[in-house]
Amino acid sequence: MANKVNDLRSALELLKGIDGQLIETDVEVDPMAELSGVYRHIGAGGTVSRPTKEGPAMVFNNVKGHPGARVAIGLLASRRRVGYLLDCDPKRLGFMLNDSVANPIAPQVIAEGEAAACQEIVYMADDPGFDVRKLVPAPTNTEEDAGPYITMGMCYAHDVETGEHDVTIHRLCLQGPDTISMFFTPGARHLGAFREKAEALGKPLPISISIGVDPAIEIGACFEPPTTPIGYDELSVAGAIRKEPVKLARCKTIDEYCIANAEYVIEGELLPNTYVEEDQNSGTGKAMPEFPGYTGVAPKQVPVIKVKCVTTRTNPIMQTVIGPSEEHVSMAGIPTEASILSMVDRAMPGRVQNVYAATPGGGKFMAVIQFKKTVPSDEGRQRQAALLAFSAFPELKHVFLVDEDVDPFDMNDVIWAMNTRFQGDVDCITIPGVRCHPLDPSNDPACDPSIRDHGIACKTIFDCTVPYDQKHRFQRSKFKDVDPSHWVPGFID
Repeated sequence: MANKVNDLRSALELLKGIDGQLIETDVEVDPMAELSGVYRHIGAGGTVSRPTKEGPAMVFNNVKGHPGARVAIGLLASRRRVGYLLDCDPKRLGFMLNDSVANPIAPQVIAEGEAAACQEIVYMADDPGFDVRKLVPAPTNTEEDAGPYITMGMCYAHDVETGEHDVTIHRLCLQGPDTISMFFTPGARHLGAFREKAEALGKPLPISISIGVDPAIEIGACFEPPTTPIGYDELSVAGAIRKEPVKLARCKTIDEYCIANAEYVIEGELLPNTYVEEDQNSGTGKAMPEFPGYTGVAPKQVPVIKVKCVTTRTNPIMQTVIGPSEEHVSMAGIPTEASILSMVDRAMPGRVQNVYAATPGGGKFMAVIQFKKTVPSDEGRQRQAALLAFSAFPELKHVFLVDEDVDPFDMNDVIWAMNTRFQGDVDCITIPGVRCHPLDPSNDPACDPSIRDHGIACKTIFDCTVPYDQKHRFQRSKFKDVDPSHWVPGFID
Protein backbone atom coordinates (compact mmCIF):
# COMPACT_ATOMS: atom_id res chain seq x y z
CA MET A 1 0.00 0.00 0.00
CA ALA A 2 1.52 3.33 -1.06
CA ASN A 3 1.94 5.83 1.77
CA LYS A 4 0.53 9.21 0.73
CA VAL A 5 0.40 10.78 4.18
CA ASN A 6 1.22 14.49 4.47
CA ASP A 7 -1.40 15.74 6.96
CA LEU A 8 -3.92 14.49 9.52
CA ARG A 9 -6.66 13.87 6.95
CA SER A 10 -4.50 11.72 4.69
CA ALA A 11 -3.29 9.83 7.77
CA LEU A 12 -6.88 9.02 8.72
CA GLU A 13 -7.66 7.99 5.14
CA LEU A 14 -4.71 5.60 5.13
CA LEU A 15 -5.84 4.01 8.40
CA LYS A 16 -9.41 3.61 7.14
CA GLY A 17 -8.07 1.22 4.52
CA ILE A 18 -6.25 -1.01 7.03
CA ASP A 19 -8.37 -3.44 8.98
CA GLY A 20 -8.54 -2.78 12.71
CA GLN A 21 -6.61 0.50 12.71
CA LEU A 22 -9.39 3.11 12.95
CA ILE A 23 -12.96 3.28 14.22
CA GLU A 24 -15.41 6.19 14.17
CA THR A 25 -18.43 6.84 16.36
CA ASP A 26 -21.38 9.19 15.93
CA VAL A 27 -22.53 8.70 19.53
CA GLU A 28 -22.35 11.97 21.46
CA VAL A 29 -19.38 12.19 23.82
CA ASP A 30 -18.66 14.77 26.50
CA PRO A 31 -15.14 16.21 26.19
CA MET A 32 -15.17 16.61 29.97
CA ALA A 33 -13.54 13.34 31.12
CA GLU A 34 -15.82 11.09 29.04
CA LEU A 35 -13.92 11.14 25.73
CA SER A 36 -10.63 10.13 27.34
CA GLY A 37 -12.50 7.68 29.55
CA VAL A 38 -13.83 5.92 26.47
CA TYR A 39 -10.47 5.72 24.71
CA ARG A 40 -8.73 4.60 27.90
CA HIS A 41 -10.54 1.26 27.38
CA ILE A 42 -10.51 1.07 23.57
CA GLY A 43 -6.90 1.66 22.70
CA ALA A 44 -4.78 3.75 25.08
CA GLY A 45 -2.42 1.03 26.33
CA GLY A 46 0.79 2.39 27.81
CA THR A 47 0.95 3.23 31.52
CA VAL A 48 -2.80 3.97 31.77
CA SER A 49 -4.42 2.27 34.76
CA ARG A 50 -5.89 -1.11 33.90
CA PRO A 51 -8.11 -2.27 32.28
CA THR A 52 -6.76 -0.85 29.05
CA LYS A 53 -5.27 -2.24 25.88
CA GLU A 54 -3.47 -1.25 22.70
CA GLY A 55 -6.21 -0.79 20.12
CA PRO A 56 -7.34 1.23 17.10
CA ALA A 57 -7.33 4.98 16.73
CA MET A 58 -10.72 6.66 17.16
CA VAL A 59 -12.59 9.61 15.69
CA PHE A 60 -15.48 11.06 17.70
CA ASN A 61 -17.88 12.78 15.29
CA ASN A 62 -20.35 14.15 17.86
CA VAL A 63 -18.70 16.20 20.61
CA LYS A 64 -20.99 17.71 23.22
CA GLY A 65 -20.93 21.52 23.22
CA HIS A 66 -19.03 21.71 19.93
CA PRO A 67 -21.48 21.33 17.01
CA GLY A 68 -19.77 19.99 13.89
CA ALA A 69 -16.48 19.34 15.70
CA ARG A 70 -14.61 16.06 15.44
CA VAL A 71 -11.86 14.78 17.71
CA ALA A 72 -9.22 12.21 16.71
CA ILE A 73 -7.24 10.28 19.31
CA GLY A 74 -4.75 7.42 19.30
CA LEU A 75 -3.24 7.83 15.84
CA LEU A 76 0.18 6.86 17.18
CA ALA A 77 -0.99 4.54 19.98
CA SER A 78 0.43 1.44 18.29
CA ARG A 79 3.94 0.87 17.03
CA ARG A 80 2.58 -1.10 14.10
CA ARG A 81 0.31 1.85 13.20
CA VAL A 82 3.27 4.24 13.37
CA GLY A 83 4.98 1.92 10.91
CA TYR A 84 2.04 2.24 8.52
CA LEU A 85 1.96 6.02 8.89
CA LEU A 86 5.71 6.47 8.40
CA ASP A 87 6.00 3.67 5.81
CA CYS A 88 8.57 1.71 7.82
CA ASP A 89 9.00 -1.68 9.49
CA PRO A 90 7.98 -1.04 13.15
CA LYS A 91 11.20 -2.60 14.45
CA ARG A 92 13.30 -0.32 12.23
CA LEU A 93 11.65 2.98 13.17
CA GLY A 94 14.54 4.06 15.42
CA PHE A 95 17.01 3.49 12.58
CA MET A 96 14.82 5.39 10.12
CA LEU A 97 14.54 8.38 12.47
CA ASN A 98 18.27 8.30 13.11
CA ASP A 99 18.85 8.56 9.36
CA SER A 100 16.31 11.39 9.13
CA VAL A 101 18.10 13.43 11.80
CA ALA A 102 21.37 12.95 9.92
CA ASN A 103 19.84 13.99 6.58
CA PRO A 104 17.42 16.82 7.40
CA ILE A 105 15.23 18.62 4.86
CA ALA A 106 14.48 22.15 6.05
CA PRO A 107 10.88 23.44 6.14
CA GLN A 108 9.73 25.75 3.37
CA VAL A 109 7.47 28.81 3.59
CA ILE A 110 4.65 28.77 1.02
CA ALA A 111 4.76 31.45 -1.65
CA GLU A 112 3.38 34.94 -0.99
CA GLY A 113 -0.30 34.93 -1.89
CA GLU A 114 -0.61 31.13 -1.81
CA ALA A 115 -3.56 30.09 0.33
CA ALA A 116 -2.80 28.07 3.45
CA ALA A 117 -5.30 25.34 4.30
CA CYS A 118 -4.93 26.13 8.00
CA GLN A 119 -6.23 29.68 7.40
CA GLU A 120 -9.46 28.92 5.55
CA ILE A 121 -11.41 30.29 8.52
CA VAL A 122 -10.10 33.07 10.79
CA TYR A 123 -11.33 34.07 14.27
CA MET A 124 -9.76 37.25 15.70
CA ALA A 125 -9.38 37.66 19.45
CA ASP A 126 -11.02 41.09 19.34
CA ASP A 127 -14.14 39.67 17.64
CA PRO A 128 -17.25 39.83 19.87
CA GLY A 129 -17.71 36.62 21.83
CA PHE A 130 -14.27 35.21 20.97
CA ASP A 131 -13.46 32.26 23.24
CA VAL A 132 -10.70 29.77 22.43
CA ARG A 133 -12.41 27.23 24.70
CA LYS A 134 -15.44 27.21 22.39
CA LEU A 135 -13.45 27.24 19.16
CA VAL A 136 -11.06 24.41 20.06
CA PRO A 137 -12.74 21.21 21.36
CA ALA A 138 -9.89 20.33 23.70
CA PRO A 139 -10.81 17.49 26.08
CA THR A 140 -10.50 17.59 29.86
CA ASN A 141 -8.88 14.19 30.43
CA THR A 142 -10.15 13.49 33.96
CA GLU A 143 -12.60 15.09 36.36
CA GLU A 144 -9.62 16.31 38.43
CA ASP A 145 -7.85 18.11 35.57
CA ALA A 146 -7.06 21.82 35.79
CA GLY A 147 -9.09 22.35 32.61
CA PRO A 148 -9.25 21.49 28.94
CA TYR A 149 -5.78 20.67 27.60
CA ILE A 150 -4.21 20.85 24.18
CA THR A 151 -1.94 17.81 24.28
CA MET A 152 -0.90 17.57 20.61
CA GLY A 153 -0.07 21.20 19.84
CA MET A 154 3.08 21.77 17.78
CA CYS A 155 4.50 24.88 19.48
CA TYR A 156 6.69 26.84 17.06
CA ALA A 157 8.77 29.88 18.01
CA HIS A 158 12.11 31.50 17.32
CA ASP A 159 15.03 32.90 19.28
CA VAL A 160 14.47 36.67 19.41
CA GLU A 161 18.21 37.30 18.90
CA THR A 162 19.42 34.60 16.51
CA GLY A 163 16.19 33.82 14.65
CA GLU A 164 16.72 30.05 15.15
CA HIS A 165 13.46 28.10 15.21
CA ASP A 166 12.25 25.12 17.19
CA VAL A 167 9.10 23.01 17.44
CA THR A 168 8.09 21.06 20.56
CA ILE A 169 4.99 19.69 22.26
CA HIS A 170 3.97 21.18 25.61
CA ARG A 171 1.18 20.91 28.16
CA LEU A 172 -1.24 23.72 27.26
CA CYS A 173 -4.25 24.47 29.48
CA LEU A 174 -7.09 26.66 28.20
CA GLN A 175 -7.43 29.14 31.07
CA GLY A 176 -9.81 31.77 29.68
CA PRO A 177 -11.33 33.22 26.49
CA ASP A 178 -7.92 34.41 25.25
CA THR A 179 -5.39 32.93 27.68
CA ILE A 180 -3.52 29.60 27.67
CA SER A 181 -0.98 28.43 30.24
CA MET A 182 2.15 26.64 29.02
CA PHE A 183 4.08 24.17 31.18
CA PHE A 184 7.84 23.81 30.70
CA THR A 185 9.90 20.90 32.06
CA PRO A 186 12.89 22.75 33.59
CA GLY A 187 15.87 22.85 31.23
CA ALA A 188 14.46 20.29 28.80
CA ARG A 189 13.20 22.25 25.81
CA HIS A 190 14.63 24.87 23.45
CA LEU A 191 11.41 26.91 23.60
CA GLY A 192 12.04 27.36 27.31
CA ALA A 193 15.38 28.97 26.51
CA PHE A 194 13.73 31.16 23.85
CA ARG A 195 11.09 32.31 26.37
CA GLU A 196 13.65 33.08 29.07
CA LYS A 197 15.75 35.11 26.64
CA ALA A 198 12.74 37.12 25.46
CA GLU A 199 11.61 37.68 29.05
CA ALA A 200 15.07 38.95 30.04
CA LEU A 201 14.69 41.55 27.28
CA GLY A 202 11.19 42.40 28.48
CA LYS A 203 9.70 41.16 25.19
CA PRO A 204 6.78 38.83 24.47
CA LEU A 205 7.66 35.69 22.52
CA PRO A 206 5.48 35.12 19.43
CA ILE A 207 4.34 31.50 19.28
CA SER A 208 2.09 29.45 17.01
CA ILE A 209 0.35 26.25 18.09
CA SER A 210 -0.50 23.95 15.17
CA ILE A 211 -2.91 21.11 15.97
CA GLY A 212 -3.78 18.17 13.73
CA VAL A 213 -0.74 17.67 11.49
CA ASP A 214 1.24 14.96 9.68
CA PRO A 215 2.26 12.29 12.26
CA ALA A 216 5.86 12.61 11.02
CA ILE A 217 5.89 16.14 12.46
CA GLU A 218 4.51 14.95 15.79
CA ILE A 219 7.24 12.34 16.19
CA GLY A 220 10.02 14.59 14.89
CA ALA A 221 9.01 17.29 17.38
CA CYS A 222 9.87 14.96 20.28
CA PHE A 223 13.62 14.90 19.67
CA GLU A 224 15.72 16.52 22.39
CA PRO A 225 19.34 17.58 22.98
CA PRO A 226 22.00 16.42 22.43
CA THR A 227 20.62 14.63 19.33
CA THR A 228 19.02 17.83 18.05
CA PRO A 229 20.96 20.73 19.61
CA ILE A 230 19.64 24.26 19.87
CA GLY A 231 19.37 25.71 16.40
CA TYR A 232 18.22 22.40 14.88
CA ASP A 233 14.65 22.79 13.62
CA GLU A 234 12.96 19.42 14.22
CA LEU A 235 10.56 20.07 11.35
CA SER A 236 13.57 19.07 9.25
CA VAL A 237 13.25 15.53 10.61
CA ALA A 238 9.69 15.30 9.29
CA GLY A 239 10.92 16.67 5.97
CA ALA A 240 13.49 13.88 5.77
CA ILE A 241 10.90 11.23 6.65
CA ARG A 242 8.59 12.43 3.85
CA LYS A 243 11.46 13.36 1.50
CA GLU A 244 9.96 16.82 0.99
CA PRO A 245 9.90 20.01 3.07
CA VAL A 246 7.22 20.67 5.67
CA LYS A 247 5.20 23.63 4.36
CA LEU A 248 4.90 26.69 6.60
CA ALA A 249 2.61 29.72 6.37
CA ARG A 250 3.04 33.20 7.80
CA CYS A 251 0.80 33.82 10.79
CA LYS A 252 -1.92 36.43 10.55
CA THR A 253 -1.27 38.42 13.74
CA ILE A 254 2.28 37.64 14.93
CA ASP A 255 5.78 37.50 13.51
CA GLU A 256 5.91 33.71 13.29
CA TYR A 257 5.17 30.75 11.06
CA CYS A 258 2.71 27.89 11.47
CA ILE A 259 2.23 24.50 9.78
CA ALA A 260 0.35 25.30 6.59
CA ASN A 261 -1.93 22.24 6.47
CA ALA A 262 -2.72 22.02 10.21
CA GLU A 263 -6.36 21.61 11.23
CA TYR A 264 -6.14 24.37 13.86
CA VAL A 265 -3.60 27.12 14.51
CA ILE A 266 -3.58 29.29 17.61
CA GLU A 267 -1.51 32.45 17.30
CA GLY A 268 -0.34 34.22 20.42
CA GLU A 269 2.45 35.64 22.52
CA LEU A 270 4.14 34.26 25.62
CA LEU A 271 3.94 37.28 27.91
CA PRO A 272 7.04 38.31 29.88
CA ASN A 273 6.82 38.11 33.69
CA THR A 274 3.20 36.95 33.56
CA TYR A 275 2.15 33.77 35.34
CA VAL A 276 -0.95 31.99 36.62
CA GLU A 277 -1.68 29.02 38.86
CA GLU A 278 -2.23 26.16 36.46
CA ASP A 279 -5.31 24.97 38.40
CA GLN A 280 -6.77 28.44 38.96
CA ASN A 281 -10.13 27.31 37.56
CA SER A 282 -10.37 23.96 39.35
CA GLY A 283 -8.46 24.30 42.61
CA THR A 284 -7.66 20.57 42.60
CA GLY A 285 -3.91 21.00 42.83
CA LYS A 286 -3.63 18.67 39.83
CA ALA A 287 -2.79 19.35 36.19
CA MET A 288 -3.49 16.37 33.90
CA PRO A 289 -2.43 12.72 33.50
CA GLU A 290 1.22 12.54 32.47
CA PHE A 291 3.21 9.81 30.73
CA PRO A 292 4.47 7.94 33.85
CA GLY A 293 0.83 7.11 34.73
CA TYR A 294 0.33 9.69 37.47
CA THR A 295 -1.45 13.04 37.35
CA GLY A 296 0.96 15.97 37.28
CA VAL A 297 0.99 18.51 40.09
CA ALA A 298 -0.32 21.94 39.05
CA PRO A 299 2.45 24.50 39.63
CA LYS A 300 1.69 27.79 41.33
CA GLN A 301 3.29 29.67 38.46
CA VAL A 302 3.16 28.78 34.77
CA PRO A 303 3.77 31.18 31.86
CA VAL A 304 0.81 32.62 29.96
CA ILE A 305 0.09 32.83 26.23
CA LYS A 306 -2.13 35.73 25.16
CA VAL A 307 -4.13 34.48 22.18
CA LYS A 308 -4.33 36.80 19.17
CA CYS A 309 -6.39 34.64 16.82
CA VAL A 310 -7.42 31.12 15.89
CA THR A 311 -7.38 29.89 12.30
CA THR A 312 -8.74 26.58 11.04
CA ARG A 313 -9.41 24.43 8.03
CA THR A 314 -13.04 24.03 6.99
CA ASN A 315 -14.63 21.43 9.29
CA PRO A 316 -11.44 21.00 11.30
CA ILE A 317 -10.46 17.86 13.21
CA MET A 318 -9.08 18.29 16.71
CA GLN A 319 -6.32 15.85 17.64
CA THR A 320 -5.58 14.84 21.21
CA VAL A 321 -3.69 12.24 23.23
CA ILE A 322 -3.99 10.60 26.64
CA GLY A 323 -0.74 11.39 28.46
CA PRO A 324 0.08 7.95 29.92
CA SER A 325 -0.68 6.03 26.74
CA GLU A 326 1.06 3.99 24.08
CA GLU A 327 0.75 7.08 21.90
CA HIS A 328 3.19 8.91 24.17
CA VAL A 329 5.51 5.90 24.00
CA SER A 330 5.54 6.19 20.20
CA MET A 331 6.10 9.95 20.14
CA ALA A 332 8.77 10.14 22.84
CA GLY A 333 10.18 6.62 22.69
CA ILE A 334 11.06 6.26 19.02
CA PRO A 335 13.14 9.48 19.01
CA THR A 336 14.77 8.18 22.21
CA GLU A 337 15.70 4.99 20.37
CA ALA A 338 17.15 6.98 17.47
CA SER A 339 19.19 9.11 19.88
CA ILE A 340 20.66 6.06 21.60
CA LEU A 341 21.41 4.30 18.30
CA SER A 342 23.22 7.40 17.04
CA MET A 343 25.31 7.91 20.18
CA VAL A 344 26.33 4.27 20.67
CA ASP A 345 27.01 3.47 17.03
CA ARG A 346 29.48 6.36 16.81
CA ALA A 347 31.44 4.89 19.73
CA MET A 348 31.22 1.18 18.87
CA PRO A 349 29.86 0.55 15.37
CA GLY A 350 27.88 -2.61 14.75
CA ARG A 351 27.51 -3.76 18.35
CA VAL A 352 23.99 -2.49 19.09
CA GLN A 353 21.43 -4.45 17.07
CA ASN A 354 18.35 -2.54 18.20
CA VAL A 355 16.87 -0.35 20.95
CA TYR A 356 13.39 -0.24 22.40
CA ALA A 357 12.18 2.58 24.65
CA ALA A 358 9.74 0.25 26.32
CA THR A 359 6.11 0.92 27.16
CA PRO A 360 6.51 0.53 30.97
CA GLY A 361 8.85 3.54 30.93
CA GLY A 362 6.47 5.71 28.95
CA GLY A 363 9.05 6.05 26.18
CA LYS A 364 11.44 7.98 28.43
CA PHE A 365 12.40 6.12 31.61
CA MET A 366 13.39 2.71 30.26
CA ALA A 367 15.35 1.36 27.31
CA VAL A 368 16.17 -2.18 26.21
CA ILE A 369 19.44 -2.42 24.27
CA GLN A 370 20.10 -5.51 22.14
CA PHE A 371 23.89 -5.93 22.09
CA LYS A 372 25.99 -8.40 20.11
CA LYS A 373 29.34 -9.55 21.47
CA THR A 374 31.50 -10.92 18.65
CA VAL A 375 34.98 -11.08 20.21
CA PRO A 376 36.28 -11.54 23.79
CA SER A 377 37.13 -7.84 24.07
CA ASP A 378 33.45 -6.97 23.62
CA GLU A 379 32.80 -8.17 27.17
CA GLY A 380 32.12 -5.02 29.21
CA ARG A 381 31.36 -2.91 26.18
CA GLN A 382 27.66 -3.61 26.67
CA ARG A 383 27.80 -1.63 29.90
CA GLN A 384 29.64 1.16 28.16
CA ALA A 385 26.75 1.24 25.67
CA ALA A 386 24.34 1.71 28.57
CA LEU A 387 26.40 4.63 29.89
CA LEU A 388 26.31 6.19 26.43
CA ALA A 389 22.53 5.73 26.35
CA PHE A 390 22.24 7.80 29.53
CA SER A 391 24.26 10.53 27.82
CA ALA A 392 22.18 10.35 24.65
CA PHE A 393 18.91 10.76 26.57
CA PRO A 394 19.37 12.33 30.03
CA GLU A 395 15.81 11.53 31.21
CA LEU A 396 16.46 7.78 30.90
CA LYS A 397 16.40 5.96 34.26
CA HIS A 398 16.79 2.22 33.57
CA VAL A 399 18.66 0.33 30.83
CA PHE A 400 18.19 -3.41 30.24
CA LEU A 401 20.95 -5.08 28.24
CA VAL A 402 20.11 -8.26 26.30
CA ASP A 403 21.83 -10.50 23.78
CA GLU A 404 21.07 -10.73 20.07
CA ASP A 405 18.92 -13.84 20.58
CA VAL A 406 16.44 -11.90 22.78
CA ASP A 407 13.64 -9.83 21.21
CA PRO A 408 13.98 -6.37 22.79
CA PHE A 409 10.39 -5.52 21.79
CA ASP A 410 8.96 -8.45 23.76
CA MET A 411 9.07 -7.65 27.47
CA ASN A 412 8.33 -11.28 28.32
CA ASP A 413 11.51 -12.23 26.49
CA VAL A 414 13.45 -9.45 28.23
CA ILE A 415 12.27 -10.55 31.68
CA TRP A 416 13.06 -14.18 30.73
CA ALA A 417 16.63 -13.05 30.01
CA MET A 418 16.68 -11.27 33.35
CA ASN A 419 15.54 -14.42 35.14
CA THR A 420 18.03 -16.76 33.45
CA ARG A 421 21.05 -14.55 32.66
CA PHE A 422 21.13 -11.95 35.44
CA GLN A 423 22.54 -12.06 38.98
CA GLY A 424 21.52 -9.11 41.12
CA ASP A 425 24.79 -8.88 43.09
CA VAL A 426 27.05 -8.67 40.03
CA ASP A 427 24.87 -7.57 37.07
CA CYS A 428 23.06 -4.58 38.58
CA ILE A 429 25.00 -1.34 38.21
CA THR A 430 23.66 1.70 40.05
CA ILE A 431 24.58 5.35 39.43
CA PRO A 432 23.00 7.40 42.23
CA GLY A 433 22.45 11.14 42.42
CA VAL A 434 21.90 11.88 38.72
CA ARG A 435 19.36 14.39 37.37
CA CYS A 436 16.51 12.52 35.69
CA HIS A 437 12.84 13.57 35.30
CA PRO A 438 10.62 15.57 37.71
CA LEU A 439 7.45 13.64 36.74
CA ASP A 440 8.75 10.44 38.40
CA PRO A 441 7.29 10.74 41.93
CA SER A 442 9.97 8.44 43.39
CA ASN A 443 12.68 10.94 42.43
CA ASP A 444 12.18 12.92 45.62
CA PRO A 445 13.84 13.36 49.03
CA ALA A 446 10.55 12.23 50.61
CA CYS A 447 11.27 8.72 49.27
CA ASP A 448 14.96 8.66 50.13
CA PRO A 449 16.84 11.30 52.17
CA SER A 450 19.96 10.70 50.06
CA ILE A 451 18.16 12.33 47.11
CA ARG A 452 19.21 15.96 47.29
CA ASP A 453 16.50 17.52 45.11
CA HIS A 454 13.24 16.58 43.37
CA GLY A 455 14.01 15.09 39.96
CA ILE A 456 17.27 13.42 40.97
CA ALA A 457 17.36 9.63 40.58
CA CYS A 458 19.50 6.54 40.73
CA LYS A 459 20.11 5.43 37.17
CA THR A 460 20.44 1.65 36.92
CA ILE A 461 21.85 -0.82 34.39
CA PHE A 462 20.45 -4.37 34.36
CA ASP A 463 23.01 -6.43 32.47
CA CYS A 464 21.03 -9.46 31.25
CA THR A 465 23.64 -10.52 28.70
CA VAL A 466 25.56 -13.78 28.76
CA PRO A 467 29.31 -13.51 29.51
CA TYR A 468 31.13 -13.95 26.21
CA ASP A 469 33.04 -17.04 27.35
CA GLN A 470 29.81 -18.72 28.51
CA LYS A 471 27.75 -18.36 25.33
CA HIS A 472 27.92 -22.10 24.65
CA ARG A 473 25.97 -22.76 27.88
CA PHE A 474 23.08 -20.45 26.98
CA GLN A 475 21.88 -21.74 23.63
CA ARG A 476 18.10 -21.44 23.24
CA SER A 477 16.13 -24.49 22.08
CA LYS A 478 16.24 -24.70 18.29
CA PHE A 479 12.83 -25.29 16.74
CA LYS A 480 12.38 -25.94 13.04
CA ASP A 481 11.84 -22.70 11.11
CA VAL A 482 8.69 -23.00 9.01
CA ASP A 483 6.12 -20.70 7.40
CA PRO A 484 2.95 -21.15 9.50
CA SER A 485 0.76 -19.52 6.83
CA HIS A 486 0.97 -22.83 4.93
CA TRP A 487 -1.18 -24.35 7.68
CA VAL A 488 -3.00 -21.17 8.80
CA PRO A 489 -3.71 -19.00 5.72
CA GLY A 490 -3.41 -15.29 6.39
CA PHE A 491 -1.41 -15.77 9.58
CA ILE A 492 0.97 -12.87 10.25
CA ASP A 493 3.86 -13.59 12.61
